[in-house]
Amino acid sequence: MKPDLSTVVKHFQFQGRFLGAEPYGSGHINDTYAARFEVEGSVRRYILQRINHNVFKNPVELMQNIQAVTAHLGKKIVASGGDPERETLTLMPTTDGETFYRTSAGDYWRAYIFIEGAQTYEVAEKLDHMYNAAWAFGNFAQLLGDFPADQLYETIPNFHHTAKRYQAFVEAVERDVENRASAVRAEIEFVEKRAEETSRLIDLLEQGKLPERVTHNDTKLNNVMIDNETGTGICVIDLDTVMPGLVLYDFGDLVRSGTNTALEDERDLAKVSVDLDRFDRIAHGFLDAARSFLTPTEVDYLAFAGKLITFENGMRFLTDHLCGDVYFKIHRENHNLDRCRTQFQMVADMEDKRDQMASIVDKYR
Repeated sequence: MKPDLSTVVKHFQFQGRFLGAEPYGSGHINDTYAARFEVEGSVRRYILQRINHNVFKNPVELMQNIQAVTAHLGKKIVASGGDPERETLTLMPTTDGETFYRTSAGDYWRAYIFIEGAQTYEVAEKLDHMYNAAWAFGNFAQLLGDFPADQLYETIPNFHHTAKRYQAFVEAVERDVENRASAVRAEIEFVEKRAEETSRLIDLLEQGKLPERVTHNDTKLNNVMIDNETGTGICVIDLDTVMPGLVLYDFGDLVRSGTNTALEDERDLAKVSVDLDRFDRIAHGFLDAARSFLTPTEVDYLAFAGKLITFENGMRFLTDHLCGDVYFKIHRENHNLDRCRTQFQMVADMEDKRDQMASIVDKYR
C-alpha cells in the first residue's frame, strides 16, 4: 500500500508546491521516491525515503551517523571549492529541525536534495565507470580520513568480522538443521581449508597494524552517482551502513562486486572469473583518490581484501543454505548454494591470479 506522501512531505522544509512523487531507483531495502515541487515555474526534485526499520533496528542512531558524516564531507568539499549539494548527500531538515520524521504509525522518513545531471549504473557500460566509481569510494574514504570513526554507531554489528562469520558457518555445519551438509561437502571443505585466513585482517587491526576508519560497507557501482557530462564519480550514496571498519573492506567489496564476469548466481561456473582489466581500473581509481592517506600495510593487503570479502560473501551464502535460507531471499531451489559456488569460483580464480593482482596494485601504489 502506497503511503500518503502528500502528508509526509508537509513535515519537511521543502520549497514550492508539491506536485507528486513516484518510486525511484532499484533499492530493495528502503522505500524511495522522487518528490516533485513547483518552484517559480520550474520543477525541483527531492529524494524521499522510508527507512526499513526491520533491517535497521536503530534508525535514530543511523541518522546520527549520516548527519555527522555528510556534515564532515560538506565542510571538506566547500573548503576545496566544490559543490556540496552535488558531491555529497544533503539532508533536508524537517519542520521541527530534525533529520527525520517519525509518523504516528512508527515509520521513519528522511529526505535529500536530488542530485540532477547524474545517474547510477547497475552494470558498468565501460571500464571508465569502474575507475570513476573506485575513485569516488577512495575519495569518500580520504575525505573522512580524519573523522573519528569511534564516534559512529555500528548499524550492523560485526558486519565484516570474517572470523565471526566463520564461527557462524561452523555452527551451521554442526547443527545441519536441513540435512544439507552431506550434499555440500566440497563447499564445506573449501571453507575449512581457508579458515586461518578469516582472522587475518582482524588480527592486524587488534595488533594496531591497520587503522580503524569510517567505512561505507556497500561499495557497489550503483552506489555512486556518475556525472552525465564529465563521466566522473561525483557522489557516494546509500550511507545506511556507514560505520567503523577497515578501508580494506570497502576496496574488497568493490572488487567482489565489480570484477565478476558473470551474474552473482550463475550456474555455469565456466563463465565465472575475475576480470583483471576491471581490477586494474578499480585499483587505479581507488589509489588515485586515496593513496596519499593509506598506510603501506593497507596498500599491501588491497588484493588480499578482494579475495577475503568474496570468500566471506560465499561463506555467508553457504551458511544460509545450511540454515534453510532464512536471511537471503531465494527465487529457486538451491539459490544460495548457486551464489556460494559463484563466489568460491571467484576466490579460486583470485588465488590463481594473486601475483597479477598484486602487481597491478604495486603499479598504482
